[in-house]
Amino acid sequence: MSTPRTPPPGGRRTVAPALAAAALAVTAGHIGPAVTWIPSVRAALGPALHGRGDSRRVALTFDDGPDPGSTPDFLRALDRLDVRATFFVLGSRLADQPDLGHRMAAEGHELAVHGWRHERGWAPRPLRDARDLERAAEVVHGVAGTYPVWYRPAYGVLTGGRWAAARRAGLHPVLWSAWGRDWTASATPGSVLAEVTSTLRGGATVLLHDTDAYSAAGSWRVTLAALPLVVEACRSRGLTVGRLADHGIGEPTPVVGGPARAGHRGR
Repeated sequence: MSTPRTPPPGGRRTVAPALAAAALAVTAGHIGPAVTWIPSVRAALGPALHGRGDSRRVALTFDDGPDPGSTPDFLRALDRLDVRATFFVLGSRLADQPDLGHRMAAEGHELAVHGWRHERGWAPRPLRDARDLERAAEVVHGVAGTYPVWYRPAYGVLTGGRWAAARRAGLHPVLWSAWGRDWTASATPGSVLAEVTSTLRGGATVLLHDTDAYSAAGSWRVTLAALPLVVEACRSRGLTVGRLADHGIGEPTPVVGGPARAGHRGR
């Protein structure tokens, strides 16, 4: 009978640091790309991710819907303004409101993916991220009749896992280059306008919200009141306001530590 081998002295002590280093590498690969939440970082590393497009245009985008209690008011306002926008919708909400989604698409607005639910996604969960994002994209496809092009993660937190999931789903990640901070309880139409115009340039992508589902109660009414002011401010600068689809954004530039985008699946 052979004698069991005794591990060399210190052998067990070397395993723990190696596992810790591996865990740290996985975490860094997941969290690292989320640094693109910082506007100056994404502007420098990924102009397309920053939403930079045709210098003669501004892309108008809305997050977090659709919401039957507020989105129709935005659709009416946009119709009066003769503007078509891009709505980053949550798959779970769109699945509950397919008729509203049909209306949005029929009126010429673009439906894009905001995820399945409104979650921060800091913890690595690659399989769930991939499943949820593809599920949301399929719901948009079924409602709008065309496969979505764009993906903006909830809270703008683009982790490595979410980036990989977007690549797998054939979606272009895009954040924003101007926002209105319209989700806050202290927002007013004037403050929303001031926030947007403080960083507004030709080629910008503007972030607003068509619901208060994840914002201060009643904040959507402030955004609605600010909407014509924002559109007029853009037009007074000679800029055309419209959808991301018409914005001339090129291929997103991969951020160091994040995966490169794969080709669209041809849907």
